[in-house]
Amino acid sequence: MSAQKTPQTMKPATAAKKLDVYLEATPAEFQSGTVSREDLAELRTNPPQWLVDLRAEGPHPKSVVAAKLGVSIAGLARGGVEEALTTAQIEALLADQPDWLQAERKSLVEVRKEEKRIKEQQATRREQSNRKQRFAKPIHHPNED
Repeated sequence: MSAQKTPQTMKPATAAKKLDVYLEATPAEFQSGTVSREDLAELRTNPPQWLVDLRAEGPHPKSVVAAKLGVSIAGLARGGVEEALTTAQIEALLADQPDWLQAERKSLVEVRKEEKRIKEQQATRREQSNRKQRFAKPIHHPNED
């Protein structure tokens, strides 16, 4: 006799994060329930109208706001953005380009350039190390005969 499997569920906060939506803006029934993996898959493939609207208009979670503005989440905090923003608010910031936003965007570009440089440098070192190992001659010890 096999035991019936119970579906894996997650908290609404986890599901909202996976859907890239701001939990507090979701319907009450979503916030108060649990979400199974099947429910999550259905929300992704066949989103209800509330999810379509929320993704289009917001409010958006910080990760989405940061991505749309081209800054880091820490950059949002340094710029004084502590709450979720709507798409209209994000577009207004992009149109206005306050000093903090310009500085944070430049900073993120520099950080990404440096990360890329380090990654390339590490790849080059690995490649050189692999080449040395391939061409290294085995050491013959006379006592091993």
